[in-house]
Amino acid sequence: MPATTPQRWQNLILAVRKLPGVGPKMAERIALYLMRSEETDNILRAVREAREHLHRCTLCGAYTEEDPCLRCGDPGRERNLLCVVEEVADLDALERSGAFHGLYHLLGGVLSPLDGVGPRQLRIEPLIDRLKASDPRIDEVILATNPTVEGEATATYLTQLIHPLGKKITRLAYGLPSGLALEYADELTLSRAYEGRKEV
Repeated sequence: MPATTPQRWQNLILAVRKLPGVGPKMAERIALYLMRSEETDNILRAVREAREHLHRCTLCGAYTEEDPCLRCGDPGRERNLLCVVEEVADLDALERSGAFHGLYHLLGGVLSPLDGVGPRQLRIEPLIDRLKASDPRIDEVILATNPTVEGEATATYLTQLIHPLGKKITRLAYGLPSGLALEYADELTLSRAYEGRKEV
């Protein structure tokens, strides 16, 4: 940026650029919006309150104000089914489909050695501990990682860890286009993918 550009403006654009999927031009547009909009204070307040009051559920890993979260504590869910997803957006997409009524486990990402993400950076150990526990008795683990190279590698790695535990392992039958993230799939596609899952 030119030397005449105020440092605080540069700092704002650089901060916005750290958001996923935001390039230089988009960062500048978002920064302009934040400076002009009357909603900026509401956005800042919402972010501050979320960071102060939300934390990860110790069971599934979703953001919650209570621990365990309402979903994990719901006795009406099928407690013998555990669906493993990458992130909160994937969980929300499956919930919107209305096809799955079991429990969830969020990994917090996928294995990606090039990005420095290995098993220790994900919630894999808590998953295995959860499967070894007898309450609730989980009979089937549904691997719902995204159909990307990293998602498939993560599913394969998890399969190797879970098989010795004697659990049934299934994978969503992707009628989903390769490379499409779960959060962008429509409810019908997700519902059919869930119903057509197959054992690994």
